Amino acid sequence: MDSTISILQNFTSLITRLSVLFCFTGLLSASGKTQNAEIIIHLRGVYESNISLLHISGSNTITPVTVTHSVKNGETTNLQVHGNYLPGEFVLRFDYKENAGSTPYPSEKYIIVHNQDLELWVHPVFCNNTDSTWFQADERENSVLIRFLQENLIQKEMLGLLQNFLLNYDDTNSEFYRQGIKEYEKRRREFNRWLYEQTKIYKELFISHLFVFQHIPQIDWKGSNTDRKQSLRNTYFEGMDFSDPFIVKTSRMKELMDGYVNLYGELATSIKLRDSLFTLAGKTAIEKAKRGQPIVYGWMVDYFFNGYESFNIEEGIKMLEPYLNDPNCLTTRRQEINKRLKGIETMVPGATAPDIIMIDVEDKPFELNVFQTEKKYLLLLFWSADCNHCIETLDRLHSLYQQTEIQRRLEIIAISMDETESEILKWQQKIRELKGWTQIRAYDGLRSKVANDYYILGIPVMVLLNSKTKEIVSLPEDTGQLENLLK
Repeated sequence: MDSTISILQNFTSLITRLSVLFCFTGLLSASGKTQNAEIIIHLRGVYESNISLLHISGSNTITPVTVTHSVKNGETTNLQVHGNYLPGEFVLRFDYKENAGSTPYPSEKYIIVHNQDLELWVHPVFCNNTDSTWFQADERENSVLIRFLQENLIQKEMLGLLQNFLLNYDDTNSEFYRQGIKEYEKRRREFNRWLYEQTKIYKELFISHLFVFQHIPQIDWKGSNTDRKQSLRNTYFEGMDFSDPFIVKTSRMKELMDGYVNLYGELATSIKLRDSLFTLAGKTAIEKAKRGQPIVYGWMVDYFFNGYESFNIEEGIKMLEPYLNDPNCLTTRRQEINKRLKGIETMVPGATAPDIIMIDVEDKPFELNVFQTEKKYLLLLFWSADCNHCIETLDRLHSLYQQTEIQRRLEIIAISMDETESEILKWQQKIRELKGWTQIRAYDGLRSKVANDYYILGIPVMVLLNSKTKEIVSLPEDTGQLENLLK
């Protein structure tokens, strides 16, 4: 009976999740997501240019879409944009030569592409000057963007002056200061109303989904600077529409969230407090997004997981667990988060480390369970020669290892996650510096059995073992922690 109920519950959850997903897919299809777009570019003013189109994703990742080589002055080229990228923000990059013997020089132009083909006459040297570079007469998205930015600048100019006055005026109890607050609030409300009107007027355009990021939230100017910052944290998402799925396709979304997290980070006076504050920031933001569109809700979970994983904030990762069981949360990282949570539960001091059976750099078999050393500790270091943070950790560890007392107590097994030819070449060059360590490379990198057994999703990772029992002693976050454990 219990198993039947469990099956029905799981089936209901699946149907709910699929319904949400189909609803969202239908919404995007209705808005023209699946239609491709074409950009026609007429090159002028230079000898020749390579022309690249780069997509800016909602996570601010830059993805090359297409490139056309050696377009000559006066020639026309067509760039095709697949519907999977639309609507979206893009960068047109021109690597141009002013004459045949010139060294190529870059210039870039930010553009919006939605459901309209674009035709663009470009002088790469002046690609952001409307007198030298322009779109076809009926172009909508980018023309509206230019007009909006010009008006936005005018609207915000006086607000900026008033804000500077309120931040720096020395007598916050004076009538003059109070009048300044009233004037600021009046203009702030007028600006936000104008913003709302612009969004309504241009609601059919993708660019309208970026307007909300200009919203100015209320601040309590009467309190101390600490009170003001708290007020800003409380009202930070004022005006944001988390029911709008298109906001996560904009580069502004990540910028918005980075600013929010920084408001919490500036309060941190220790690593422990930082982790606690970032966890609080995540829970607050996710709870707000939870009431909006499922894709936005899922994006928010993904954003904080990426941050917590980067800083190894286990407290934050554990906080995400309840959201994974919510069918309305369309996270793309569900499997990874679950794996990380399993690792947090499994890889703990006192647990026996999973066995490792591999071949080292000298083609000798390595088996952790039978590996013998007179040294007290065994350090497993998961790293990549193509990871800057890994190299920094590696160099500090190598310096630490030069201390006689440390070398007497510690054996190091370095397990590389490098896979590509360029990564392997860097790895081969780097390990020449690391005398006395056992060097192993996991051929499938982060997809390898050893990475899976140790729940490795990101690197570097250090696991300190008792060399005799192979029990986990600690998972040091950095070489400073490791050094304290060894002394």
